[in-house]
Amino acid sequence: MLMPLLMPIFQAWGILADPNEFLSNPTNAAPSSQYWFGTDALGHDVLARTIAGAGVAWQVVFASTLLSLAIGVPLGTISGYRGGWLDRGLVFVMDSIYTLPSLLLAMTIAFVVGGGVWNAAISLSVAYIPQYYRVIRNQTVSVKNEQYIEAAQALGANTWTVLTRYLGQNVIQSIPVLFTLNAADAILTLVGLGFLGLGVPDDIPEWGHDLKQALDALSTGENIWWTAFFPGLAITLMVVSLSLVGEGLTQRK
Repeated sequence: MLMPLLMPIFQAWGILADPNEFLSNPTNAAPSSQYWFGTDALGHDVLARTIAGAGVAWQVVFASTLLSLAIGVPLGTISGYRGGWLDRGLVFVMDSIYTLPSLLLAMTIAFVVGGGVWNAAISLSVAYIPQYYRVIRNQTVSVKNEQYIEAAQALGANTWTVLTRYLGQNVIQSIPVLFTLNAADAILTLVGLGFLGLGVPDDIPEWGHDLKQALDALSTGENIWWTAFFPGLAITLMVVSLSLVGEGLTQRK
């Protein structure tokens, strides 16, 4: 996780190449002592692009999950607490969005908003807002009739105080678990967008782009396994790590 932050320092020291630099050595060079992960079909250092891709993934996924949280949690809390027509309407909208596969929904939004790091984050966030909404709304419904909530209302606590001080302390406990699990899924969705050419621009190192370039090169019959293996390994390690963190938080609840 720290490698993307340290990458500019390593580049300044000459330890890592620029991920967008077209190197002078032959393209599709196998891993060696000079280039540990080899080079791709365009002459890029695969190690540099793999590390830079991790930074882009964290930036997009963290922004998208925070945006999903910022929208889904308040909507779920208000919907569950208020009930009535507002709750029924939001449940219908969120359930309709939730039924769509996250990659398909992100693709649709990406077609509308276009490319770019922040647009990719927006495309991903739309797919995960219903998940935050559903979890928080269900927890709000389950605790809003507890005696301490009714006591607070009887003592004159306004709606804002009830939502933030009493309900919020209970429903917020599930957010870290949901955040990590959504982040793991968002990484796979981002890679899918990049593979299809709908994510971040081509001039930004991203794992989905690299896998697509590796597939194009492999289709010519060249044995350049390293151009797909190392980005794929990075994706697997990051997704598994986030999933394990989420499972560990679930066990602690």
